[in-house]
Amino acid sequence: MELNTLIVEDLSCAGQVSLTSALPILGAAGCQPTILPTTLLSTHTGGFSNNTYLDLSNEMVKIIHHWQTIPLTFSNILLGYLGKQPAKIILNYLPLLSAKNSFILLDPAMADNGQLYRGFDLDYVSQIKKIASHADLLTPNVTEAELLLGQTPTNSSITLATAQALLSGLKNIFPAAAIVLTGVKLKNQIAVLGIENFSREIWQVTVTKKQGDFFGTGDVFASLLLTYLIHHYDLLTAVKLSMNFISKSISAVKAKNPSDQRFGLDYSSQLPVLLKQLEFERGK
Repeated sequence: MELNTLIVEDLSCAGQVSLTSALPILGAAGCQPTILPTTLLSTHTGGFSNNTYLDLSNEMVKIIHHWQTIPLTFSNILLGYLGKQPAKIILNYLPLLSAKNSFILLDPAMADNGQLYRGFDLDYVSQIKKIASHADLLTPNVTEAELLLGQTPTNSSITLATAQALLSGLKNIFPAAAIVLTGVKLKNQIAVLGIENFSREIWQVTVTKKQGDFFGTGDVFASLLLTYLIHHYDLLTAVKLSMNFISKSISAVKAKNPSDQRFGLDYSSQLPVLLKQLEFERGK
């Protein structure tokens, strides 16, 4: 995969989420990131109330039109939290942004814990489903998977068999995409289930469940996953390394006893580990 990456998601001014996580990770890893902010928020919409929200869809169109004059296209595209109007723009302009044989990772970023994020509705789910049909890799959490399948989301724990059924259901809708189902809560573990493109075999990776609820871990996970894939790791290995990165980051943060976990995950302690792994891979 070529080192030419577009990140399309919101810019939350406070907190380690979305662009403020994706850009440092992909940039430090040498993935040559370019950003297309979809919305500007004072904070993310989870855990905080009365945040400001500025739709950047009009500016997005101007930016894309300028890029076409260069011209500028991207070999790798990371799609995260979009917003109603930005989602429509991405659906319309994605072919113009994509280079030949581009790799598109879609993190649906629209719901969690049985509920849609504030400001989203089922029409937005339909928009995300259309965008998902263009993706090479989908990384929904359990709630997002249920919504994409047209199910009523639940906030209760699910069984491993139910998680596998969700993954298989998504594979029926998006057969050409690899799918990674995140945030499956088991008894003392968190599981991620995956299925490759054009495959029906489901694999599973687990880590020990950590106490606490750090916002933005899904953003970090998607950014790491794309980073490892760009550097030629296979999907299963990329998932294992990304989960280990997040688990160790949470342990490091908890050791510092942060006063407010809403501001996201401080992953800085694990960045040197990531860069050493990538340097080793390049040296093979």
